[in-house]
Amino acid sequence: MKNGISPNPNKVFPVNGFKTVTYVKPTLKNPNIIVGDFTYFSDTFFERHVTHNLESYGDKLIIGKFCQIAKGVNFVMNAANHQMNAVSTFPFYILEGWNQAKPPLHEMPIKGDTIVGNDVWIGENVSILPGVKIGDGAIIGMNSVVGSNVEPYTIVAGNPAKVIRKRFDSELIDLMLKWQWWNFNIEKIDSLIPILTSSDLNAVKQFIKDDLAKT
Repeated sequence: MKNGISPNPNKVFPVNGFKTVTYVKPTLKNPNIIVGDFTYFSDTFFERHVTHNLESYGDKLIIGKFCQIAKGVNFVMNAANHQMNAVSTFPFYILEGWNQAKPPLHEMPIKGDTIVGNDVWIGENVSILPGVKIGDGAIIGMNSVVGSNVEPYTIVAGNPAKVIRKRFDSELIDLMLKWQWWNFNIEKIDSLIPILTSSDLNAVKQFIKDDLAKT
């Protein structure tokens, strides 16, 4: 371990001398937000960036391990949606004085939980809309608005976000999804850093094949 210090997923500020990078998991109070170990946010008060998160809607934000979430990223939850199956989308029931009961949830465009996989990099000022599923290893370009699902190890960008390219060929993607390095213990992950940061993808493929064969 570096300088005799072991990585600690429960430490709020993991960068020495910086109070603007936080591990998300130890800061959470809302039970409808679930985040894995070592996922960090390049800012503070992560929960403020999960908007329209009302308990009565029952949806969750679930984010995996080792994700990198830049400053200004917002996750918009289902309570932001307006009724769309009527002639007006105006939410009379929210505003004082209007005689409308809150519509039942089956009348609202509820899209389920928002789920982000592991080792996902989300660039600055991205907005992720309700019910989106983002696969492991995806990259979301800055200022994107993500309203559709993103496949694993895919780069998307734009408003609306569109596929730019796959990060790797299908063989390496399949191997990565089987290997799931983020689930190894800290000591093994630390030993794998030369592989995880190598640009020799053929060597990486062979290493993963050999490692999978051991299990």
